[in-house]
Amino acid sequence: MKQHILLSLIAATALTGGAPITASAADAPLYTVVDGTKVDPDTLTGFKTWRAAACDRCHGPNQEGLVGPSLVESLKTLTKDEFKATVTNGRLEKGMPSFGTNVKVVDNLDKLYAYLKGRSDGKITAAKVTGIE
Repeated sequence: MKQHILLSLIAATALTGGAPITASAADAPLYTVVDGTKVDPDTLTGFKTWRAAACDRCHGPNQEGLVGPSLVESLKTLTKDEFKATVTNGRLEKGMPSFGTNVKVVDNLDKLYAYLKGRSDGKITAAKVTGIE
């Protein structure tokens, strides 16, 4: 296995003319979780955004639904683009307000998605998280 990886790196280096090989943003993990409740700084910001926007009033303190649907379940099928559209535009007919003018939410939309996706994926095991130390 190590030999295969080494040969792949050598071939890739040859293709790039010796230029360094870097991971693209698409290769970067969406979130990092340790022990189920310790998360990377961006995901922690997503949690703080969740709290600041008071999303728990409708989606419940554990994102498992209340008046609004369970985001733990919804994010199993909702794409990132669909999530962003829902948060920024709302779904007024279903009672979901628009957060498109909420600067904190809009500026941290990717981080909020990462936090909620981690909950949906079961990697973040409790609603309240802290930073990785």
